[in-house]
Amino acid sequence: SGMRRLAAVSYLPAAIALSGSRRHSALDPLAGQFLTALWRLDPESAIAAGKYDTAASLRIPDAAGRAEQLAFAEAWLARLNKLDARQLSPRQRIDHALLSNKLNGDRWRLGALREFEWNPALYNVAGPIERILHTEYAAQPQRLRTLLRRIADVPAYYAAARTSIVNPTREHTRLAIAQNAGAVQLLGELERVAQASILSPTEKQLYTQRTGAARAAVDAYVAWLGELDNGVDNGKNDARSFRLGKELYEQKFAYELQSGASGAQTYQKAQTARDLLLAEMGALADELWSKTMGEAPQPSDRNEKIGKVIEQLSARHVARADFLPEIRRQIPLLRDWVNSRQLLSLDPKLTPVVRETPPHQRGLAFTALDASGPYRPQGRSYYNITPLDAEPPEQAEAKLREYNQWTLPLSTMHDTIPGLYAQRSYANRSLSVVKAVFGGAAMRDGWAVYGERMMLESGYGENTPEMRLMAAKRQLRAITDALLDYGVHALGMTQEQALEMLTRQAFQNPREAAEKWRRAQLTSVQPSAGFAGYSEIMEWREQRKQAQGGQFTPQAFHQQLLGQGGAPLRLIKEQ
Repeated sequence: SGMRRLAAVSYLPAAIALSGSRRHSALDPLAGQFLTALWRLDPESAIAAGKYDTAASLRIPDAAGRAEQLAFAEAWLARLNKLDARQLSPRQRIDHALLSNKLNGDRWRLGALREFEWNPALYNVAGPIERILHTEYAAQPQRLRTLLRRIADVPAYYAAARTSIVNPTREHTRLAIAQNAGAVQLLGELERVAQASILSPTEKQLYTQRTGAARAAVDAYVAWLGELDNGVDNGKNDARSFRLGKELYEQKFAYELQSGASGAQTYQKAQTARDLLLAEMGALADELWSKTMGEAPQPSDRNEKIGKVIEQLSARHVARADFLPEIRRQIPLLRDWVNSRQLLSLDPKLTPVVRETPPHQRGLAFTALDASGPYRPQGRSYYNITPLDAEPPEQAEAKLREYNQWTLPLSTMHDTIPGLYAQRSYANRSLSVVKAVFGGAAMRDGWAVYGERMMLESGYGENTPEMRLMAAKRQLRAITDALLDYGVHALGMTQEQALEMLTRQAFQNPREAAEKWRRAQLTSVQPSAGFAGYSEIMEWREQRKQAQGGQFTPQAFHQQLLGQGGAPLRLIKEQ
């Protein structure tokens, strides 16, 4: 790991003379220098952004490495603060705000949040290895040589992880055990690919040694975590609560979402939105009652009535074997719809590859977009779907009912087109790496929720009461994610209260509700991003419509939002 300790000084900014005449343009070269230094310090983030220059070095997550990160954040903040924001162009002001937020956030994460102590799932070497192995940014032998250097430090990496972890939460410990089993599988695949390649016999021998040592290190880490977890049962060691608490939650909310509201305000908004939506869903259930339930008497309880209609309709879904093929079929149709109705303009050649979620990424989201970064705008993006093959029939049926004839296309829209994938494509084209990499989650996930609404407004699903009810259920899901997130981490909501809310007020089946509860324990703030961002976008759209009157067009509004490459809405508004 000597490579990473390379004269730490080189990461720190050299003083730049900011004469008045150069002030206006000073941010761009500064941002460029910052990114170069950051990718050297943090090769893993570079890989996620699609930049592979430093991919051979693995950052060792020890106290010395964290001290280096902290010094880096302090030094660059001092340098950014020397710039007079009033003298920057509007575009540069957004970049300046995003960089400051990133560095202040890093400082807070290292000093206050300290997730490196309590979340063992942060430590997993699989993600970057998988990207290097499967991204064709260079010829295969070159990528394999990069990986050969990278995996040499895997034992040191897991040794550092063990010295960093203090009283972890049980929930994250168990997630780490499951996901790191996926890392062992991936190292096995890497060894097979290397042996079948054109590398020299010496390199192949090194591969066998290093993948063997790496797998042993992961196995030892997993075994150690298992002992820690058992130790909680027999009183040998403590486990931290998975709940963040109000104070840390609000701070994390500000840094990660960069929305215009606080967590508490967003929670209030979500409660109001839920009440309005349930009234609307009650009326739709009345309209659909005899069509779906025949002569059955209507229950007097509104939520029970909505639940019965949803349950009846949810039986219409694809067969288990057709689930992935159906998603593959839908994506090009969604893209053509968006382009032909001029909602956005998307490159007809770019489509995410639908695949089964790799084992090291399973255990959090059922579906997830794994997008190519801004340095590789034409690169391959994956749409990961957790396979249903191994599920017992009743579990698979519960999933298929959740992703039924109406909700499956809505879910695909959310994650791909016009949602997250389209948003990512625009961000990657925006010419501002800073915005594409450091934009807030509220804008990203809020756009995805808004994308579903935008499609329905353009006539998708022909405005049938069935489609409207199911779309409302999807919107209710985003609202409930926010209520659950704040409820669990800031208000101490119990498992019983959470499951009651999910099944009775959000119409999730018990299987889905149990998964949501598990996710609420493992994540914080991110589940609120969709609703927080969506409500901001809707408020802003209303303001633009009022201001522009007849001049308002959806496409211009969407281009304005997405053309800023993921910048938070509150910064776009200031322009």
